Amino acid sequence: MTTVAILPIFDVRGEKTYRAIAGNKQSVGKTAGQALDALTDQLEPPGFSGLLLIPDFQPDALFNVAQQQRLADLMNQWRAMRDRGEELPENQQTELEQLVEMELTAATGRSILLARS
Repeated sequence: MTTVAILPIFDVRGEKTYRAIAGNKQSVGKTAGQALDALTDQLEPPGFSGLLLIPDFQPDALFNVAQQQRLADLMNQWRAMRDRGEELPENQQTELEQLVEMELTAATGRSILLARS
């Protein structure tokens, strides 16, 4: 049986896409379904028959509550400034990009842990 994890990911513009991961295969789509469809095209035999894991995105050791709150705060600031045609100060933009990367790394780590269990 194939285990697939589908995780939301946010780019530095705050746009959400989804990453589907199964073992060493992964894909990205605008929706969870698109990501899953693209992933199933890579699996052998073609198609998908397995367990689909969609985590609840609670704080954990890989991305804690303080990091989630800071990311949300920076995303809200970024959106407000974008809507006014402005940009975040460089230090906040850098922090936002680092938190997005950390969240993606944490999501990937969770997927690996789930796949091993």
